Amino acid sequence: MTGTQGTASTATGRTVARRTVVAAAGAVGLGAALVACGSDDPADSAAKTPAAGGGTDDGANGDSGSGGQGEVLAKTTDIPEGGGKVFEDKGVVVTQPTAGEFKAFSSVCTHSGCTVGSISNGTINCPCHGSQFDAANGSVKKGPATKPLPATAITVEGDSISLA
Repeated sequence: MTGTQGTASTATGRTVARRTVVAAAGAVGLGAALVACGSDDPADSAAKTPAAGGGTDDGANGDSGSGGQGEVLAKTTDIPEGGGKVFEDKGVVVTQPTAGEFKAFSSVCTHSGCTVGSISNGTINCPCHGSQFDAANGSVKKGPATKPLPATAITVEGDSISLA
């Protein structure tokens, strides 16, 4: 044997060890995986990550699905006391922490951009990594998220809840 086993020559005549080639290929693969999983665009993540539990608006309240300001999201009776509803197509989650008190937050988890999936026991829950947010104020109750859900302005007029 000549001592060149496990090496390859390049066009410039340099010798590259197999170990170097394998390590470089692994680094490229890891980089591609991180780029694919790490989008900062909430619209991309929301489109790729369906909310668990069917918390989307089905259009029964007559809205057009355009996401505009002043658009009716739901009737107050659609939002259970101590719970809420995710409007994935609008990017918002509406909660009713106590009777007659309605709050709204972004439905995009601050950890990795997934759409939150359910509201139960006073928390807004993300199905991707288990983050939980307080349904009354959006603060983090359980990580891995470290930032609260941003509040979204809504108005309640009579029995209608609308984007402000």
